[in-house]
Amino acid sequence: MALRDQIRIMVVDDMSTSRGIITQTLDSFGISHISTAEDGANALQILARAPVHLVISDYNMPKMDGLKLLHSLRSGPKTKSIGFILITGRAEQEIIDYGRKLGMNNYLKKPFAAQDLRKCIESVVGPL
Repeated sequence: MALRDQIRIMVVDDMSTSRGIITQTLDSFGISHISTAEDGANALQILARAPVHLVISDYNMPKMDGLKLLHSLRSGPKTKSIGFILITGRAEQEIIDYGRKLGMNNYLKKPFAAQDLRKCIESVVGPL
């Protein structure tokens, strides 16, 4: 069975359009186990009930931004090993460096093409 048939991914973004684009792109890769959350706090609640292998999160969100979500994930014994990709329109070096310090696995700058997302995911989990 291919990885794409087994992997569970959560998409976290406060913009429903962005969540939809990422979800549709993942679906086009053959990934069917996809959950979504509108912010970091909501993501943590969902992950407590339904863990995933990989979180793809926007950086700039209200309540809890992507790096605060990452910090919370890395601080929890059940969530510390979840793969994490940060998506941002502001790929400033200080944001990327801080994300890496927190344990971010990869990042992607908006806007991006479907193949960019696929390569980013595969660099974290392996070939889909």
